[in-house]
Amino acid sequence: MTRPITAGVDGTEESLAALDWAAREAVRRGLPLRVVHAWRYEEHEALGGDRDAQRGWVSEGVAESVRAVTGRHPDLSVGVDVVEGGPVEVLVDAAAGSELLALGSRGHGRVVGFLLGSVGQQVIAEAARPVVLVRAGDRPTAEAAGREVVVGQQGGPEDSAAVLEFAFRTAAARRATVRVVRAWTLPPVFAYSPGSTKLLDEAGGLEPYEKKALAEAVRPLRERFPDVPVAEHVEMGSAGQVLLAEAGRAQLMVVGRRAHRTAVGARTGSVAHGVLHHADCPVAVVPHDCPASGPTPGLIPE
Repeated sequence: MTRPITAGVDGTEESLAALDWAAREAVRRGLPLRVVHAWRYEEHEALGGDRDAQRGWVSEGVAESVRAVTGRHPDLSVGVDVVEGGPVEVLVDAAAGSELLALGSRGHGRVVGFLLGSVGQQVIAEAARPVVLVRAGDRPTAEAAGREVVVGQQGGPEDSAAVLEFAFRTAAARRATVRVVRAWTLPPVFAYSPGSTKLLDEAGGLEPYEKKALAEAVRPLRERFPDVPVAEHVEMGSAGQVLLAEAGRAQLMVVGRRAHRTAVGARTGSVAHGVLHHADCPVAVVPHDCPASGPTPGLIPE
């Protein structure tokens, strides 16, 4: 089954930037583009019109946005779905059948914004496939300039396998370098055990141990994507801070997420949350249990 690249649009400047980003990614990967808008009928005198009339107005607004994209990418296959329902449910459902879902993000500096609102955060936390957040000011210049795809890695080879695969697959389509970042901190004294001490001694210390762990996690991806240049980066510090320090060289940041359920709903982890708020480039949030993608697509010249 061929999964499309999907963009969720709502008419805002941020969502239109996400639509442009998704269209470029679909062209690169040789995949169709799907445009989804969640719509609810509002019975209000000021709006006027019955359900069909309002749906028609909404559909025309979405179609206008799509025409701008097809004008820039005339060979791109585009499907449009105006779906009646709640935005979280509609977008999570759309993500399930997609290679990825692109959404607009206001990032930091807004009292009420995408990340602080319930819709975007719930979609990120509940989507089974990667979700990419795109700012209103996003332009393709960073992609054209050859900036890197920066991805965070943690734990052992299995812990970040889906996150690394997404980063390498994206870099392959963009002919970009992948910078794999692993942050480490000094463990508390009580965390040491005879087994862990032996492993550290064999590796030659904490930093060599972390470098070895990163190399082992990346090795299977190097073998699967031999044409993708790789830079391995190990640095002491919190994961969020270390990743953000590398954001200036990134055309895309990729982070993993494990959703946490609380009394007020699903929440993403602190690393993903921090990067989403403060990175200026698009950020992809990939579930650690994300199903594997299909065969690596052929590269499509732009």
